[in-house]
Amino acid sequence: MVNIIPNIRRKDSEVFEIINRELVRQRNELNMIPSENYCSTAVLEAQGSIFTNKYAEGYPGKRYYQGNRHVDEIENLAIKRAKKLFRAEHANVQPNSGSPANMAVYFALLEPGDKVMGMELSQGGHLTHGSPVNFSGRMYNFVSYGLDKKTETLDMDAIRKIAQKEKPKMIVSGYTAYPRKINFREFHKIAREVGAYSMADIAHIAGLVAGGAHPSPLPFTDVVTTTTHKTLRGPRSAIILCRKELAKKIDSSVFPGIQGGPHEHTIAAKAVAFGEAMKPEFKVYAKQIVKNAKVLAETLMDNGIKLVSNGTDNHLILIDLINTKSVGKEGMGKECADALEEAGIVTNANTIPFDPSTPFRPSGIRLGTPVLTTRGMKEPEMKQIGEWMAKILKNHKDKALIKKTKEEVLGLCRRFVFY
Repeated sequence: MVNIIPNIRRKDSEVFEIINRELVRQRNELNMIPSENYCSTAVLEAQGSIFTNKYAEGYPGKRYYQGNRHVDEIENLAIKRAKKLFRAEHANVQPNSGSPANMAVYFALLEPGDKVMGMELSQGGHLTHGSPVNFSGRMYNFVSYGLDKKTETLDMDAIRKIAQKEKPKMIVSGYTAYPRKINFREFHKIAREVGAYSMADIAHIAGLVAGGAHPSPLPFTDVVTTTTHKTLRGPRSAIILCRKELAKKIDSSVFPGIQGGPHEHTIAAKAVAFGEAMKPEFKVYAKQIVKNAKVLAETLMDNGIKLVSNGTDNHLILIDLINTKSVGKEGMGKECADALEEAGIVTNANTIPFDPSTPFRPSGIRLGTPVLTTRGMKEPEMKQIGEWMAKILKNHKDKALIKKTKEEVLGLCRRFVFY
């Protein structure tokens, strides 16, 4: 039994047991979902702080409730740090998560029915980049762009041609399953050429941007949204960064546009995370995420595993199971991800570009290195993990191999204890 939360243990043993089991899971498995990370205990403490008790509708200095002088201090600190960290002219730290942040931007700068360009969901885009089942696709006229079929990377010339033909009011870049660097400056240039806003959703790569391991969309991009967990290693939340002249529209869209009272305990945790990301060691960490991903990708490919775009430039790897000879079938993502999880390696099934199967039976696996890097693992561990993964993928029905691998994975995890 791990005594991490004594008050819950005394007052609600049922909840305590569940939390404790999750702690054990996080310690004893290789968590490789690229949108996950392990935040510091300081972030956890701020998230659970007494700011939980305070209602603070409005903005610093302009609240609708009394008793907010210290709330204003913490929110102003988070704003100051976010602006400095990302070299932004304006920051709104109130969005509760990534999707509402994107919604607030659309509501601020677009009218229902306006034309927007975003990445095709099946090729790496996010639900809020125009999926027909999402508010974005229902409220706005999204025109999709995708990847070059041969290289499985962005073709900026093709994107420019679509923009010139469609004349969108906004062009969205930044993705949820794209393993290569994004030319944000070129996206902004194309947007300017057609009279559109440029928006970058850097939810996945924000920590890499902050740490200098990926080019930044700031200060030139009109508006940037990001979650604050993932590679940024903060609480599960979001922020919006924008040019000063758009600040009023963005702020009004967040409140009173789509949200009421902000979660100031989470904003306190964001302030802590931004402070951590400003330290020199965070730059080392961000660069190590990319080094680890590259070594892991090379190991997988050396062992016969096909990767989308044949590698990675960031924290994320996308396995193509159709073109992995030992698998060679569409729709195997879930089955193979389940086998990996049984072996103590947690990833997620994901569509691949031009996937002939459905999102419910995708043909790929998405994985990343943020958590492994947070735990202190480096290149030698990536080689070992890549070899384990390759064996499981090639023999995903071999229960003896899965059991043996799980024991070896547990041994590695116990060498890199977190929390």
